[in-house]
Amino acid sequence: MKVVDIERTVVSVPMTPRQQRISEREVYNWNIFELCKVTTDTGHVGWGETVLHYTWARVTDQAVERVKGKSPAALMNDDTLGAGLQMALFDVVGKILEVPVYELMGTKVRDWTPISWWSIDASPEDWAAEAKDAVKAGYTSFKLKPRPWWDIVAQVDAISKVVPPHFKLDLDANATWQNAAAAIPIVKKLEKYGNVAMLESPIPQGDVLGNRRLRAAINRPIAMHFGSPSYITNAREEVCDGYVISGGQSTVIKQGTLSAEAQLPFWLQLVGNGLTSIWAAHLGAVLTHGTWPTITCMNLFSHQLLEKRIEIVGGYQKVPDGPGLGVEVDEKAVAKFRVPDKKVRKFADEGKPYNHPEPRIINSIVYPDGSCVHMSGTLQGYGYFGKGDGPAYVEGVKLVAQHDNGTKEWKKLFNRLKKDGPVRDRWSGPFESKKGKKKSRKSKK
Repeated sequence: MKVVDIERTVVSVPMTPRQQRISEREVYNWNIFELCKVTTDTGHVGWGETVLHYTWARVTDQAVERVKGKSPAALMNDDTLGAGLQMALFDVVGKILEVPVYELMGTKVRDWTPISWWSIDASPEDWAAEAKDAVKAGYTSFKLKPRPWWDIVAQVDAISKVVPPHFKLDLDANATWQNAAAAIPIVKKLEKYGNVAMLESPIPQGDVLGNRRLRAAINRPIAMHFGSPSYITNAREEVCDGYVISGGQSTVIKQGTLSAEAQLPFWLQLVGNGLTSIWAAHLGAVLTHGTWPTITCMNLFSHQLLEKRIEIVGGYQKVPDGPGLGVEVDEKAVAKFRVPDKKVRKFADEGKPYNHPEPRIINSIVYPDGSCVHMSGTLQGYGYFGKGDGPAYVEGVKLVAQHDNGTKEWKKLFNRLKKDGPVRDRWSGPFESKKGKKKSRKSKK
């Protein structure tokens, strides 16, 4: 068997209406996928997908040329091929051999794998609405992104009022809680909520002493991305209770096996849509310690690109037993959401993957004392708060997203933020439109 053709198609799948609004401040381009369709000389077809702007590895032209004319079985374990192409090779080999993908990876240990709902940071009201949708869809856990520009206690409180007691929240601060001294009081406030299950990277993972102190002071498990600190350091110093694992098939199997040796659970973090979620299910089926909910972010999208939607039952998805990935791609949906080739080529000529224009938004962090911090994008906030230039938590803090309203004042501040980074100021209310009265701001660093 040999690969005779590889077709790559870029699609833009709309997010759900609420997530379109929530995600535009940071992950506005996660809905752009590249689908790989691999055809062999046996007539079999395999599919895979890549989130172009959030992936462990994109598929390159060089990777495609390496695969053409070769046996898909000989190359499918090579993580350097990229997400979508590797997935498609496993799918087609499974179909040729008439076995499910998990049989190509190891010994099956479970028929159903856990999976979680996901969202970037948002208001308490939006998170509560997302949680209600998650419960309705059959999920029992929700991975969330607490940030210093929202009141995490108010957010958790809002969710807890609308979900059942068994519905769990996993909080990923991405190290924005700065250090143990700042994080411990935050966690103590959250411990009164039974829904709060786990914390991921509350402070920098390299802060071994800080994480040991934090872990000893709280009664919630801490998850860390595998490899930071090193596997040996973590085993010796006991700085976390489990891992976050991501990457290509060979990397995931290796890290999952090492996690099992250390008797530590983990969740798979493989961001994507329907195909990626099924791919994660096959990996989770053979990894004994993959008992924490998988994160794929599938819930963000209005269509899974599959003929049959993945059903979530009690927080778990069924591992397909059919050949390959065991699902059929909805090619009509692919055609519907396909990005015209000329648009894709325009970006490719510049050496870039297809992308949406970055939304023009001033993100204003408003504090109860009347002060604020303006950012041109929330990504600026990671470095700003990570350095301790702002507090890790303030009760009552909120984010006000201010879209380009056409005024000179808005444009002047936006350009300054792009050039110099976050600006501290006094809050005088949102910018008014061209027709409204312009407010004066004398911003300070």
